[in-house]
Amino acid sequence: MAATDFSAEIRTLRATYSSIVNVSNVDELKEDIEDLSAQAAAPNLWDNPAAAQKVTSRLSHRQTSLERLRRLDSRIDDLEVLVELSEEEHDAAALEEAERELQSLRKSLQNLEIVTLLAGEYDEREAVVTIRSGAGGVDAADFAEMLLRMYLRWAERKGFPTHILDTSYAEEAGLKSATFEVKAPYAYGTLSVEAGTHRLVRISPFDNQGRRQTSFAAVEVIPLIEQTDSIDIPDNEIKVDVFRSSGPGGQSVNTTDSAVRLTHIPTGVVVSMQNEKSQLQNRAAALRVLQSRLLVLKKQEENAEKKALAGDVKASWGDQMRSYVLNPYQMVKDLRTEHEVGNPSAVFDGEIDDFIDAGIRWRTNSRNAHG
Repeated sequence: MAATDFSAEIRTLRATYSSIVNVSNVDELKEDIEDLSAQAAAPNLWDNPAAAQKVTSRLSHRQTSLERLRRLDSRIDDLEVLVELSEEEHDAAALEEAERELQSLRKSLQNLEIVTLLAGEYDEREAVVTIRSGAGGVDAADFAEMLLRMYLRWAERKGFPTHILDTSYAEEAGLKSATFEVKAPYAYGTLSVEAGTHRLVRISPFDNQGRRQTSFAAVEVIPLIEQTDSIDIPDNEIKVDVFRSSGPGGQSVNTTDSAVRLTHIPTGVVVSMQNEKSQLQNRAAALRVLQSRLLVLKKQEENAEKKALAGDVKASWGDQMRSYVLNPYQMVKDLRTEHEVGNPSAVFDGEIDDFIDAGIRWRTNSRNAHG
């Protein structure tokens, strides 16, 4: 095996780091931290808990971003020193350690590079994700539940808090739909590349003849509404229905009509919520998601030539963005980026970072190509 050319590798690391620093606009980052620190120090900050939470969250995120840049710079310096000492002393064990650190630094820089590509208007926002079963009957409902678990496992691996807002169970197995929040900075920008139709091919566990079944599920990702977005909905434009929350197999999970369905009459947008404890909480959660969806529609109308933020997702043939094949071979392939892996079980267990990274790069290249 050829010896690693550490000098060339470190030069490459420094070049990548410099390009990230330039894009990250460190001076602006420092100004933001100074401004947010002043806001966080205000004695009346917590008079408005929601606004205070936003200030402290943004401050923490920007401080983490700056610290991450400083730490990477320091790690590259330390690697250079480690290599020099190892080569001078012909220390093979230390050189192996340097090789491991080199690989780790490459990965860290790659991850940071992806974050710098999230520069869309709403990319910094938290995300609301909705998964709906499509064509394919009970297999599609089961597939929707598999995707829900996949995204929740992914968020858990990243340390991102999630909150399930609504689950509508299918009669035999799986889910008709599910909606959840991912409460982390840049969750929308990161997960928005997952929007589209997902396709599953497998031997159906629900077919007593053991036939292969193709089923579909749609994933919608929208940015979470903020108070500054000014989406006011007159009461007379909303139809409110209340009903009893249901669990798997159509079982009623409580004895009161706490679930809420909001219909925005002018657009026909419908949002249901049933996972909160009270009708009031479900209504507040539904209104927040409805506002987020209407914000997306408003921005689409204002700039009609742009592609939809959430996408027009039909969950059927011809609209697929990723295939999960379990039979006759094992493969998950993204049809936009061509990225593929041969281990679907790992993907369904939340290992989707490489698909997301490839999707973000693909989206950036597509935007650049179209001006």
